[in-house]
Amino acid sequence: MNLPNKITLARIFLIPLFMIFMFVPFPLDDLSVGGVTIPLAHLIGAIIFLIAAGTDWLDGYYARKYHLVTNFGKFLDPLADKLLVTAAFLSLVEWNVVPAWMVIIILSREFAVTGIRLVAAADGEVIAASPLGKWKTIFQMLAIIVLLFYNIPFAFIGWPIGMILLWIAVILTIISGIDYFIKNKHVFTHSM
Repeated sequence: MNLPNKITLARIFLIPLFMIFMFVPFPLDDLSVGGVTIPLAHLIGAIIFLIAAGTDWLDGYYARKYHLVTNFGKFLDPLADKLLVTAAFLSLVEWNVVPAWMVIIILSREFAVTGIRLVAAADGEVIAASPLGKWKTIFQMLAIIVLLFYNIPFAFIGWPIGMILLWIAVILTIISGIDYFIKNKHVFTHSM
């Protein structure tokens, strides 16, 4: 197993650790920053998420730079991304930080696209992420990170930056999903 695939596996193994800090009631103090109180366990979980999200860039960098792209990596990397994003969004819904309908739109698109990719892969076709899809991912990750960190430092000035980023992510999710289905409609017609 090459280094990028090991990094991707590390991302998957960080997900349960992230969830433990999000939901297990640890006897840790809260941290107060400028009037915003963050449970220390949540802060640790948010840092774990940040590290895990960073591994997505890292594994891709090594895979491209050292020509270590594998079919296993092409399968595992998007799966790891979806697992991490799903865990974070479900945590935010559980805390009543984000509305469930926004998360349902995002996750529905993710699983639908994964399904199409699997059908295409069965026919020997690899469907790469589009630029719109990459922007969607960037805004999803930014929204999650800001929301996990309780909207700090923007909470001090009263700007709901986390929710603004999430709205942009939802809009990009819808647009990139439509674009993805239109550009890959041949997968449906060929497979029927």
